[in-house]
This record gives sequence, C-alpha cells and structure tokens, in this order.
Amino acid sequence: MKPYIYDSLDSALIAELRKNGRASISYLADMLKVSRATVQNRLDRLISSGAILGFTIRVHQEIEKEAVRAIMMIEVAGQSTSQVIKKLRGIPELVKLHTTNGAWDLIAELQTSSLSEFDGVLRHVREVDGILNSETSILLSSL
Repeated sequence: MKPYIYDSLDSALIAELRKNGRASISYLADMLKVSRATVQNRLDRLISSGAILGFTIRVHQEIEKEAVRAIMMIEVAGQSTSQVIKKLRGIPELVKLHTTNGAWDLIAELQTSSLSEFDGVLRHVREVDGILNSETSILLSSL
C-alpha cells in the first residue's frame, strides 16, 4: 500500500473540520470549491491513513464549570517523540498537544469531568512507553 501524500486541499479540509466537525459534505465542497465526491474521497483517505483520528465537540466553558483542566509538561526519551505523540493523540481527554523547546519536549492540555477521571488520565499518560518524566498543573481559572 502506497502512503497517502497530503496536499493543500487536505489541509484546507482539515481546517474546515476544525471549525465545524459536523459540517456536511455539501457544505465542505462549497467552501473548498470542489465536488462532493472529492471531499468524500479525501475525507475517507484522511481517516484511513490516520491523519484524522476522530471527531469531537467543543463545549462552551460555562457549560463545563466543574471540568478539571490542566497543563502537563512531558519529557520524552531519546528519539521516541513521534511514537509518544501518536499514543497520546489516542487519549480523548488530551484536548491539545504541543511540541516545545527547553526542559520539556511536549505540553499537553487535559480536560476531564472529575478528579477521579483526571487521576486515571494521568496514570494512563505515565504508562506510555517513551515518557521519562512529567509535571502537571491544574488550571484554577482563566482570565
């Protein structure tokens, strides 16, 4: 099987889906100025190639007042960053993942509905092969 090569249309499709993951194929075709079949084919390939791992929703902060949000700084062993990123992207409570420089290799934004769920996510992240160390700070308020 030949690897899928991503192009500017794929990037534009992903950008539109980030704005609205529920956008219809017709809407996306109109926005991207291509046929519905083209959008459907590209979307199918992005999903099957692993470029799109899933679809989710973003909820207004006021609705999730009790949510536990945190920032986790992660140190990765040697050359295993790509493998660690791939595993971390499969954790739904990890809402964003950033690469960085300095003492930490990655910064993850986490959100759970309870402290017990948060504890489980921390345990899950710490069990990922290739993670050497982590430091987590719970976000108390956003200004």
